[in-house]
Amino acid sequence: MFEPAYQADVVVVGAGIAGLAAAHRLTSAGVTTTVLEAAHEVGGRMSTEKVDGFRLDRIGQLMSTSYPELRHTPGLDALTLCSFAPGVLLHSDGHRHRVGAPAPQGGARGALHAVRALASAPRPASAPRTPLGTAVDQARLAAALARIAGTPVERLLARAESPAGQALTERGLPGRAVESFLRPLLAALLCDPELTASSRSADLALHAYASGRLCIPEGGAEALPQLLARSLPPGTVRTGVRVTSVSTTSVTTAEHGVFRCRAILLATGAGTAAGLLPGLRVPDTHPVTVVHHTTDRPPTTGGALLLDADRGGPVAHTAVVSAVDPTRAPAGRALISSTVLGTPPPDLDTAVRTHLARLYGTSTASWETLAVHHTPDAVPATRPPYDPGRPVRLLAGLYVCGDHRDAGSTVQAALRSAARAAGSLLADLGAAGSLHRADPLPTAA
Repeated sequence: MFEPAYQADVVVVGAGIAGLAAAHRLTSAGVTTTVLEAAHEVGGRMSTEKVDGFRLDRIGQLMSTSYPELRHTPGLDALTLCSFAPGVLLHSDGHRHRVGAPAPQGGARGALHAVRALASAPRPASAPRTPLGTAVDQARLAAALARIAGTPVERLLARAESPAGQALTERGLPGRAVESFLRPLLAALLCDPELTASSRSADLALHAYASGRLCIPEGGAEALPQLLARSLPPGTVRTGVRVTSVSTTSVTTAEHGVFRCRAILLATGAGTAAGLLPGLRVPDTHPVTVVHHTTDRPPTTGGALLLDADRGGPVAHTAVVSAVDPTRAPAGRALISSTVLGTPPPDLDTAVRTHLARLYGTSTASWETLAVHHTPDAVPATRPPYDPGRPVRLLAGLYVCGDHRDAGSTVQAALRSAARAAGSLLADLGAAGSLHRADPLPTAA
């Protein structure tokens, strides 16, 4: 009878950012932890492909400099964020407009004073209209963004919820600003083109947007998991180890037999977690396709994210990414990354090139396609009613974390749920500390 011999206090299944962040908190508390990852590299969906000197993200999740999780997660101290230009570029009726810059001086109160001043000021009948409507409409939008930036997250999560698209129309915001700016912006931030997500998720996304700057990690999305993995004690992460079943005190692997432990933390995607724990609810997911192009004559966007206010093609958002993070492209070449939400069209490359030519106002015929990454389960759906803090403790000895257990963007939800799971696990383990030193796994037969 096989006698398991490989032991640790906690086994974390999955080396995405949730599992690695949780492992960092556990090892820092003196708990011997082993992370098992089926793939041969860490990161999960936050991976970056290298092609001829280019760094191409699989999903290209947008982030914000205001995410508190990036500041409070141990191991991410050396993370460098590359910010887009303030606000975004909106393509509307054949023109590009820069909109949605930081909140006005004085926050919501200052914006409301601006509304009153603009409402009483004479306006020429021939004044040009932007995608956001009149100057008064723009000031009202600025006031709303400033107000949500100043609202504590706890209050946002306590609001009555409805589908995000419905909530936008019920809050008294200018209709033109909603349709031309907030809808395409939230679709990009939530990876949800129909805005079926809970209004709480939308509020969190707008709070992050209004409180900071849109950004991407320097060197690609893989920078986050690689920083977390490098900051763990040597030997903590074991890649190429496939877990086939779990209990509260052991993990069975395909190549290395049984691994005994005091507790298990599942940090995989929702589908994989449900495969190991039948009965665990699997949320719907939003598919994301990222198309990467290169050219030696990039369009000029000033380092801004470009949205289509007209929603006249498959591209939800696009950017000259190398203008934001120069490490992502070799010298003399530009990297343009474009995101398609939902089911991609049949002739994807042609449809994307046609749309990009209209958005950037230039021919894309000579652009080289570097890669097309389609991820069917890219982002968990958060349709109402949605619990923003789903349980991470299933029972004593068995825990789960990941972006499917919390609210916010993929990065926010993963890191926040990791902190909750590690805290719950440490509370259950008590102050007993580490039982033993993890033994090395043998070479697979």
